[in-house]
Amino acid sequence: MGYSLNDKLVIAVASSALFDLTESDKVFREQHESAYRDYQRENENVPLGKGVAFSLVKRLLSLNTATEKLVEVILLSRNDPDTGLRVFNTIESYGLDISRAIFTAGKNPFRYIEPLNASLFLSGNIQDVKEAIEYNCPAGYVGTNKYYDDEQDSELRIAFDFDGVIANDESETVYQEGGGMQPYHKYEKEHANDTMGAGPLFSFFQQLSELQKKELNKMDLNPDYRPIIRIAICTARNAPAHERAIKTLRKWDIRVDEAFFLGGIKKNTVLDVYRPHIFFDDQISHIADVSQRFPCAHIPYGVVNKDEKVVTKVTLVKE
Repeated sequence: MGYSLNDKLVIAVASSALFDLTESDKVFREQHESAYRDYQRENENVPLGKGVAFSLVKRLLSLNTATEKLVEVILLSRNDPDTGLRVFNTIESYGLDISRAIFTAGKNPFRYIEPLNASLFLSGNIQDVKEAIEYNCPAGYVGTNKYYDDEQDSELRIAFDFDGVIANDESETVYQEGGGMQPYHKYEKEHANDTMGAGPLFSFFQQLSELQKKELNKMDLNPDYRPIIRIAICTARNAPAHERAIKTLRKWDIRVDEAFFLGGIKKNTVLDVYRPHIFFDDQISHIADVSQRFPCAHIPYGVVNKDEKVVTKVTLVKE
């Protein structure tokens, strides 16, 4: 029987998200492929710097034990195997438990997300991410924003925007196209008991929640055990629109540790205190300040990104 990914949280990560490829990319852009190939061979035993998603990946992999592998991280790379050897050597140098990779020699690797059962694809290539989202694949663009880690802290803190990330953009569409805050609040009050549809990162959010439940069970058995995962919602929703979000989470049977219903307050105000290892949001303007200090991923989905010609496809969640 082959190795099954069905019972694992699978993350697909591009080398541009996991490591700092600034110098390598510069060689490729300025001197083109042959010089890039020579450069990577000459430096294949020189570890690359840590990238935006490094701390997230490292902490997710720390959930694995010798007897139980809960998380699988798979490298999806636009390199070919030859130029990608440096990435594998870097993975080994940092002691990351990543042994599987797909190299596509310049092609967008997103088409492998679904067959690998991946609930998240992170990349530093915005076009790859936009194309993945267009085809209803869960993807986030990490760009070159801040890498953050604290070696003395083993906790994994992840923050999610609500609409357009873990839920669909139904309510956001009402706000953007229906006349602003007053019609939006009226709509949310009328639909407070209606479960929202799933957004692009719903599956990742749900699977992460299941891992957290296992962590909490360990704490029940051993009060000295400290759970690794901490989950937050950070949204521009405020009362009365908070009710629908809370009831939707309840119907999904998903617990969050912290929830910030900010109603227009800048998100970095609270996230500077929370200190996320990654923050997912569908609006670049919400990420701008946060990304100066902490890793962020832009999810180019839904009505707020329609000018970028991103196709929105909604998956409904049954109660």
